[in-house]
Amino acid sequence: MNEQSKIAPGAGRSDLTIDDIRAACERLRGAVVETVMSHSKTLSNITGANIYLKFENHQFTASFKERGALNALLLLSEERRSKGVIAASAGNHAQGLSYHATRLGIPATIVMPVTTPVVKVMQTESVGGKVVLFGEKFDDAYAHARELEQEQGLTFVHPFDDPDVAAGQGTIGIEMLEAQPDLDTLVVPIGGGGLMSGIATAARALKPDIELIGVEAELYPSMYGAVKGGSGECAGDTLAEGIAVKEPGALTRQWISELVDDILLVSEADLERAVSLLLQIEKTVVEGAGAAGLAAVLANPEKFSGKNVGLVLCGGNIDTRLLANVLIRDLARSGRLSRLRITLQDRPGALFKVMRTFDKHRVNIIEIYHQRIFTNLPAKGLITDIECEARDKEQLDALIEDLRSQGYALHRVEMD
Repeated sequence: MNEQSKIAPGAGRSDLTIDDIRAACERLRGAVVETVMSHSKTLSNITGANIYLKFENHQFTASFKERGALNALLLLSEERRSKGVIAASAGNHAQGLSYHATRLGIPATIVMPVTTPVVKVMQTESVGGKVVLFGEKFDDAYAHARELEQEQGLTFVHPFDDPDVAAGQGTIGIEMLEAQPDLDTLVVPIGGGGLMSGIATAARALKPDIELIGVEAELYPSMYGAVKGGSGECAGDTLAEGIAVKEPGALTRQWISELVDDILLVSEADLERAVSLLLQIEKTVVEGAGAAGLAAVLANPEKFSGKNVGLVLCGGNIDTRLLANVLIRDLARSGRLSRLRITLQDRPGALFKVMRTFDKHRVNIIEIYHQRIFTNLPAKGLITDIECEARDKEQLDALIEDLRSQGYALHRVEMD
């Protein structure tokens, strides 16, 4: 079939080959960023593996989703282009499709739930997408998008369950192995499965013995359940919202079950630590999904020890307030930030004596909270919470030991 006569992306097909991905490479050349692949000495030292990072968060819309969306758009017939495309998405697919469709002069409609944060709506509109808000949940928005597809003669571009979209994502695999042919293992986030399907297809063809590991958040183990068994029950608020998919694709499930060696699940604490480390060490901002590969390596050091491991930093669209919370929580987990709850007598100079001990140990005080009313202490007693910052855990432990040796009753207020 002639490429330009194609009716719709992936229509009637269930195959995905290295030839599809190589053709996508040629199609996308110069239109998306061929992102940097670099070795991280510090992360390698921390994990015990040789870590190579693929910076897909450096795409124009800060996500790999551009590749698949653009590949699908370029395969549309002129008639389909003139009528326009539609998608249901509240995330990176919305921006990638809108940006490249607008650049190519193709009208793009994105259906989002009415609960979508305003910033995501604005970001999609800023790159040319027409946003339609419908329904409380993503399933409602998806159903409405399929209705509009039929009513208006639009072409629906699926975010992952489509051979042409997956072929576009697979170009990342070719680039990674061209840049670093001796990679032993690729660790790739899985949401709907388009990224993993494309990369796995490319990598298996180019290096058949390479190890392919998928990663999902513990709260959303949909592909894990579909491929490895188990309930696959999905619920809760995850930092990795970009891979919080309740139902994986039918095609991607098939490809992943055939090609991928294992799927690992990572906790929210692992994801937070990975986001923080990438910012601190690599000076790069990633969203939770983008840090999932590193989170898996950090949580399973024995599995990756000594191997050459390629990680895909698949996206960088994270809310700035959420990022700030992640960084502060990581400081607390590492012992650099803490809240100490101390029982004092309500008399002049009591707090001053405690402050002298903090000064002695050079521990910085950030906030002080007194509680006299909502406590079951005697009327002349009070509870003082002191938020403080130390150089490291050892410095804080020395302060606590000193205060206890002086007779103070105190404990560290732990994070939930």
